[in-house]
Amino acid sequence: MLKEERQKYILDQVHLHHRVLLNDLSEELNVSIDTVRRDVKELAEEKKLKKVHGGATSFGFMNFTKDESNIYLQSKKIKIAEKTIPLLSDGQVILMSGGTTNMEVAKLIPKKLSLTVFTPSLHVAVELLEHPDVEVIFLGGKLLHEAKFAVGGTVVNTLSQLKVDLCILGTGYLDPEQGLTEFDWEVIQVKQAMIRAAKRTVILSVSDKLHSVQKYKTCDLSAVHTLVTELDPEDEMLDGFRAYDLRLV
Repeated sequence: MLKEERQKYILDQVHLHHRVLLNDLSEELNVSIDTVRRDVKELAEEKKLKKVHGGATSFGFMNFTKDESNIYLQSKKIKIAEKTIPLLSDGQVILMSGGTTNMEVAKLIPKKLSLTVFTPSLHVAVELLEHPDVEVIFLGGKLLHEAKFAVGGTVVNTLSQLKVDLCILGTGYLDPEQGLTEFDWEVIQVKQAMIRAAKRTVILSVSDKLHSVQKYKTCDLSAVHTLVTELDPEDEMLDGFRAYDLRLV
C-alpha cells in the first residue's frame, strides 16, 4: 500500500472513530508501528489530526464549534438524529452519552419538548442549554481531555442511583456477535453504568461503524432495545442484527 493510501485510511479511521491507536492501525495496515507513527506525525504536521500518546484524535473530537464543516459523515448523523427524535416524549428523563451523533440529536430536540437529561458529556450538556425546557444535569467527574467526557467513580456512583426512561448511546464499534465495544476502559465503565440506569437503551450508529470490533466490551446486543442507523431498517447490512430482540429504526 502506498503512503498516500495508508494516510487516507488513517484519516478515515480517525474521522470515523474520533480516536485511533497506533497498534490497531499497524495491524490493520499490516505495516510496522514505526511506519504508522511516521504517517501520523506527518498528518499531524499538516494539521489533519492531532497526535496523542499511543494514537491520534480528530480535531472535531476535541472541539465542537458552530463551524460544522469538519463533522465527518454529518448528513448520515443528521438522518440518525431525525429518526431518534420521535423516540423522545414530553416529561421523559433520559441519559445521553457524547459524540457527534448525539450532538446532532441535542440540536434537533424540539424547543418546547420538556425533558430532564443527565449526561457525562460536557459538549452535549452545553448544547442542551440552548433548549429552555430541557433540564440539564451534568454528571461530573474526571474529564477526559480529548473527549470532554466525565469518567470515574463519582459518575458511576451517581448513575447507580438512577433509573431513567431512556439511555441514548453513541457507538465506537458495533458488531452482531461482539456487541458494543470500545478501547477506553474508563469510558466503558460509565457506559455500562448508563445502561444499568435505564429502562431502555438506544444505540446510534452510522453504518460505517457496523461490523467493527475493539478490545473491550461495553455490552452484548441483548442489553440494547433499539438500534438507529441512517439505513433503511430492511437494508441487508443489518441482517446480522435481526437475530436479536432489537428494534431497527
